[in-house]
Amino acid sequence: MAAFDPWDPDFLADPSPAYAELRGRGRVQYFEPTDQWLVPHHADVSALLRDRRLGRTYQHRFAHEEFGRTAPPAEHEPFHTLNDHGMLDLEPPDHTRIRRLVSKAFTPRTVERLKPYVTRLAGELVEQLVEKGSGDLLGDVAEPLPVAVIAEMLGIPEADRGPLRPWSADICGMYELNPPQDVADRAVRASVEFSEYLRDLIAVRRERPGDDLISGLIAAHDEGDRLTEQEMISTAVLLLNAGHEATVNATVNGWYALFRNPGELARLRADHSLIPSAIEELMRYDTPLQLFERWVLDDVEIDGTTVPRGAEIAMLFGSANHDPAVFREPERLDLGRAENPHISFSAGIHYCIGAPLARIELAASMTALLEKAPALALAEEPVRKPNFVIRGLEGLAVTV
Repeated sequence: MAAFDPWDPDFLADPSPAYAELRGRGRVQYFEPTDQWLVPHHADVSALLRDRRLGRTYQHRFAHEEFGRTAPPAEHEPFHTLNDHGMLDLEPPDHTRIRRLVSKAFTPRTVERLKPYVTRLAGELVEQLVEKGSGDLLGDVAEPLPVAVIAEMLGIPEADRGPLRPWSADICGMYELNPPQDVADRAVRASVEFSEYLRDLIAVRRERPGDDLISGLIAAHDEGDRLTEQEMISTAVLLLNAGHEATVNATVNGWYALFRNPGELARLRADHSLIPSAIEELMRYDTPLQLFERWVLDDVEIDGTTVPRGAEIAMLFGSANHDPAVFREPERLDLGRAENPHISFSAGIHYCIGAPLARIELAASMTALLEKAPALALAEEPVRKPNFVIRGLEGLAVTV
């Protein structure tokens, strides 16, 4: 049986056998290399995402020493200041306060208004790819679309958008398991540069407000909804990172899966009404976010095993999305899968606020590629990124 080894290229290429072994071993297992408790079953992951005995942070209740943890190194402070003030890593009441403000920008009506812009942009990007005759689906379509959309929402001028993706990639490197020093150094540098840029942009928007989310957060603060400048900066960075990282990887992971399942690709080409269910199935089949961490704030018992306060639980989204107790023939790609309760967008109070927008972006790019590049084909086998938590490809070379 394959072993769970998130640094092994063979595991990264196909983690499913190792996940099956983990599920067979039980509902929770301690993993010494990362000092985490692995939870591989769908029912447990789904329940724990909603369990208030767990938290994305513990600092609202405990000091590091009280919790049996060591404070992060001082040289990592810029990353942690940026990360720890975003709503993904906050718990109520701070999480509730910030999410309430941000959610106004992600109401179904607001997101639906973005649809024509997203559709037009996706069409333009695919047309440019078609004109070239070949290219990199990652760099030509998958990245530029969601980055442009979230930058537009935030009010980041087009001329300033070049560094956004590199900053995001460097910051997200810190979310991998046991990141090495060079990865941490890049994350810290990107945190400083991105924060400085946003601090300047916030100052400009205070003087000259626009019809964008940053201006809206400033206005909400001025009207009495407390939001510190650091919370504004951290929220903007979180929305950019989360607002495109998963969509980028879902696009290339999804198309790579389609190329490896030609029967399902032919089925989709023949019936575009499958696009909504295809998106859900592709996000389940090759999950962009493989692992989500939670701190244990109060002892939790799982199948007779007590996971103590101060421990960290790693919920394995990729394994949960292939659990045969929930998904019939989970290793088979079925674009028409009717029952598909995947957890790729998480659950509970930290459910992805941008999920409706991500679905619109994925549908727009898929529709444009099916309509404008009906003969889209894989040009060469892609190289998988050496990451586990955020799963993606270095590129996806295609011909049209």
